Amino acid sequence: MKRARFTEEQIIAVLKEHEAGAKTADLARKHGVSEATIYNWKAKFGGMDVSEAKRLRALEDENAKLKKLLAEQMLDAAALRELLSKKW
Repeated sequence: MKRARFTEEQIIAVLKEHEAGAKTADLARKHGVSEATIYNWKAKFGGMDVSEAKRLRALEDENAKLKKLLAEQMLDAAALRELLSKKW
């Protein structure tokens, strides 16, 4: 999996600069990202502080683990149903 180039703290710092009045094009050039990336960050992290962003990341990770567990359980249940439906 591709590693994120910026941490939540760095993203929020860039967004704080944007809120302080810096132009999007200048920020994009300064940090080496596209303007669209800054707008995507603003949509995801806008109005957050660092602790909220870390909590969001932890919840996303936990959600991914739970989805994986659910998928595995559903696969096991489907395999058991198929096995039990066969006539001996």
